[in-house]
Amino acid sequence: MDTFLPIFPTAYLPSVLYLAHVAMFPAIAIERKETFPKQTFRNRMTIATGNGVQTLTVPVVRPNGNHTRTEEMEVSYGEPWNIRHWRAIVTAYNTSPFFLYYQDDLERIFMERHTLLIELNDKLLHYLLQKLKIACDILFTEEYAPAGNPADDYRYTLVSKRPTTQYALPPYSQVFDTRIGFQPNMSGIDLLFNLGPEAGLYIKSLASTLEKPRP
Repeated sequence: MDTFLPIFPTAYLPSVLYLAHVAMFPAIAIERKETFPKQTFRNRMTIATGNGVQTLTVPVVRPNGNHTRTEEMEVSYGEPWNIRHWRAIVTAYNTSPFFLYYQDDLERIFMERHTLLIELNDKLLHYLLQKLKIACDILFTEEYAPAGNPADDYRYTLVSKRPTTQYALPPYSQVFDTRIGFQPNMSGIDLLFNLGPEAGLYIKSLASTLEKPRP
């Protein structure tokens, strides 16, 4: 792996801002050797519903306890979380302009059983990038790198449980915006269901306003 690739955390159906940062680069490396941190968006996402923002979390199993690496994190199917997540998505977006265009493919991914979290996240990330027409090669780290240049190390920012406030995201039409107002930085599916083919243009326009790290 090229050690100069920007490093990203794995993320479950990542946010608009995450995708905009990915769009800045021809290739990125997903961190897989880190000790899996708790309570981040590595295994959770947010959607805009009629009752406000809802967080959906993938239950995981740590086979090596607190020393489990991200690449070892297993998806738990002790409860039908995938069915519940899909039902929540349908409830939130079935009236959005483009839901029907993406429904079948996404439902198929949700109903598959994925052993590892990183495999589930990778499949969903590739799906989003394909539909957004973002050309970026996704690689994985071969060893853990300590925190380096903060300009090209996104492991501790883009999936933090703390809300991102340093970026002003342009509003777009959402299903419940007249009820709850515009909700920025939702999962990329929010953008896709509401904007359809124009979602990729939104991401690329947003990416053009972000500061690219210097070599």
